[in-house]
Amino acid sequence: MNKDFLSTTEVAEMLGISRVAVFNRIKRGEIKADKIGRNFVVRRDQFGGVFKKSLEKDEKEVVDMAVEKVLKEYGETLKLLGNT
Repeated sequence: MNKDFLSTTEVAEMLGISRVAVFNRIKRGEIKADKIGRNFVVRRDQFGGVFKKSLEKDEKEVVDMAVEKVLKEYGETLKLLGNT
């Protein structure tokens, strides 16, 4: 189902934090949310392209450059971690 809004529970699960942490981030303005009745909802598009099925060409280039940088700087460490 393609929803435009996420509940605070869904946001918490997606970010790997508690619902209380989501509420605190909403209160601090770190997460923008709309209040509907007693509940908050978060616009799905606030999370950028996280939910897209494929990347645009320029987005893919940015990801590729970031991966190359990580491998260049931490390649040996990643290999060692993979052997544990």
